[in-house]
Amino acid sequence: MPEQQTNRRGPLTDSALRTKNRTARWLTEVFQPPVVVSVQLLVSPLTEPGFPGTIGYGALAALFVCVLPLVLLLVLVKLGKVTDHHVSDRRQRAPVLLMALASVLAGLLVLDVTGAPRSVVVMVLTIVGGIVVIGAVSPFWKISGHAAAISSSAVITVLMLGPVWLPLLVLIPAVGWSRVVLRAHTAGQVVAGALVGGLVMSGFWWLLQGWLV
Repeated sequence: MPEQQTNRRGPLTDSALRTKNRTARWLTEVFQPPVVVSVQLLVSPLTEPGFPGTIGYGALAALFVCVLPLVLLLVLVKLGKVTDHHVSDRRQRAPVLLMALASVLAGLLVLDVTGAPRSVVVMVLTIVGGIVVIGAVSPFWKISGHAAAISSSAVITVLMLGPVWLPLLVLIPAVGWSRVVLRAHTAGQVVAGALVGGLVMSGFWWLLQGWLV
């Protein structure tokens, strides 16, 4: 018999449960890491002279950081090598992250050769740092990549563009909630992911920004 979900007022009705799960699924898909990170890369040169003309460098970075790894991941899913595009089985995460890291490093080389703005390079290096941390933890614990991605993007956007963008921080608990509702992660795994993104990755970005830009 399926487990019945409840809230503080008692058991959820079928309609409420469907709405809850549908909302969680929507948040998970719309704010999945490849989408969030792609937007983050596109706006990364925003604070440097030449924007929006330099947005092409952000798109080039997104190609190597998000698009190519996602395409390869979908191929692996199609071949049955990986369970799904969210890589729900943590045992499959390390090889997938290594594949993504290889693509990102290739992208860094291309960005360097093409003379990309330092702000784009800094953002890519920040993502490399996040991949390394999550990759190191994943064999032992299924830390939330969704939480890390949305946290780093939201916090870095606020640091880049100022407090007017503080409302973006609401997305952090919203996306985290969706992952728990869908039982993709525990609350602890979501909080850990948010800390990796909001503190570790954002802190790394802040240091690199001051050093390289």
